[in-house]
Amino acid sequence: MSELIQPKVLKGFRDFLPRDEIQRSLLIETVTNVFRNAGFVPIDTPALEYSEVLLRKSNGETEKQVFRFNDNGGRDIALRFDLTVPFARFIAEHYNELYFPFKRYHIAKVWRGEKPQAGRYREFIQCDFDSVGSDCAYTDFEILKVMYNALKALGVTNFRIHISHRGIFNRFLDRLELKDNSEDILRIVDKLAKIGKEAVIEQLAEIAGAEKAEKIVQYSSGLSAGTDFETILAHIEALAGGAAPDTGRLRDVYQLLCDAGIAESFILDPSITRGLDYYTGIVYETFLTDLPQLGSVCSGGRYDNLTGLYMKDTVSGVGASIGLDRLLAGLEQLGIGSKAAGFIDAIVFYEKGNSIRRNSAAARYLEQYGCRVEVFPEPKKIQQQYGYAEKKGIEWGLFIESTSESTGEVKLPDSACENCLSSGATVSPVSQNCAEMPVRLKHLPSRTETKLLLKDVSASLKGGKK
Repeated sequence: MSELIQPKVLKGFRDFLPRDEIQRSLLIETVTNVFRNAGFVPIDTPALEYSEVLLRKSNGETEKQVFRFNDNGGRDIALRFDLTVPFARFIAEHYNELYFPFKRYHIAKVWRGEKPQAGRYREFIQCDFDSVGSDCAYTDFEILKVMYNALKALGVTNFRIHISHRGIFNRFLDRLELKDNSEDILRIVDKLAKIGKEAVIEQLAEIAGAEKAEKIVQYSSGLSAGTDFETILAHIEALAGGAAPDTGRLRDVYQLLCDAGIAESFILDPSITRGLDYYTGIVYETFLTDLPQLGSVCSGGRYDNLTGLYMKDTVSGVGASIGLDRLLAGLEQLGIGSKAAGFIDAIVFYEKGNSIRRNSAAARYLEQYGCRVEVFPEPKKIQQQYGYAEKKGIEWGLFIESTSESTGEVKLPDSACENCLSSGATVSPVSQNCAEMPVRLKHLPSRTETKLLLKDVSASLKGGKK
C-alpha cells in the first residue's frame, strides 16, 4: 500500500467549515442587498490575468506580493491581487457594451504573497463596489453613503470613516518641491498609524531631508484629535497654497454627508493617503472604534485615469473595497452578527416504522408554508440523528406519527414522480391530506416536546414555541 498523503493547506490559506462559512455567506448577502438597493450590478473577471495587465502601474512592493508565474504555454501570468485593476481592464475591454455611470459590485477571492498574521491571509475575499463614468461630488458621496449603510446593515454602530484628498496633499508636496517623490512619500505617510511619527519622519528624511520630513508629518497629523472638519480642511488648504477644486470637492461632499444626517461618522484625516498609485482624488479608510488595532475594514478612493493604461478615453471612477475576512473577524470579537449555525428550520426524523414517503410528503407540506425543512434519509439510531441535527444547528425536530388510524394517512401512487408529473398528476392532494397528520415537534436544545397536527407546525416554528 502506498504511503498516505498528509492532508494540509498552505500557510496563509484556510478551509472554512460550515459554521464559519455560513457567517461569511450571511455577511455577503447583507452587503449585496445594500449594493443592489443603491443600484449597483454584479460582474465577474478571471482569477488569472496577464502580468502586464496587473502590474504595469504597480510599484516594486506590490510586485513582491503577487503570485506570478509562467503557464504551460510560456505566458507571464499572475493571480489578481485586488479587484480594481481587473475592473479597469474590464471597462476598457467592454466599454462599448456598458452604460455610464456604471455602478458595479464584485465579491471574489484575491491573492497576495504577504506574511500571514492575525486578520491577514494570502487568500481572502474582497468586496468591491465602484461607480465609473462620473466625476462629481455626488458620486464620491454615494460611495461613502453605501459604506455607511453596509456597516449599519451589519449591526456595526461604533465606527468612523476617515477621508482625505490626494490632490490637496500633492499640491502641498509640490510647494515643497517634492512632486517627483510623491508616490514614495505617500506610501510612507500611509504607514503613520502603524509605525508612528518618529519612524515616518526617519523614512521621509531619507527622501526629503529632516526639515521637510517634519513639515510633511505636521501636515498629516498637526491638529489634535476631535478638531472639526472645516478647521482641518482650512489648515491643510492653507498649507497646500489656498482654495482649489480639490478642497471645494471635499466641502461639497461633506455638505452632502451633513444633508444625509450621517456626517458624525466621518472624519477629515490628512494622514489617509492610500499607498496604491492609481488614487488621484478623495481617499478613505474605515475603522471600528472599539478595535483600532484591526486596521481599516473598508477603504478606497477616486481614480481619475485608471483605464488610461488600456484605452485612450479617460474614464473617471470612485470606489471602495470591504475586507470581508477582516471585518468578519472584527464582528466576531465584538459579538456582532448572526449566531445562525444553519439555514434549516426543522428536520423530519426517521423513526422505525415510519415511511420515507410520509416524511417526504410532510416536509413538502411545510415547505409550501415557507418552512425550511430537511428529511433525514434513513432510519438510523435516534441519537445519531440528534447528533446530526445538533452539528448542523437545527433547532427543531419533527416526528411523524405512524398510527394506521391516523386521519392523516397519505395515499401515494406507486409510480415514479416523473411518471406522475407526465400524466398530469400533482402533489397538492397529498399535501392537503398531510394537514391533519399527527406529529411531535421537539425543541432540540431543551428536549421539550409538543404533540400537534402538521397544519399547526408552521405557526409553531415561526413563533418559536417550545
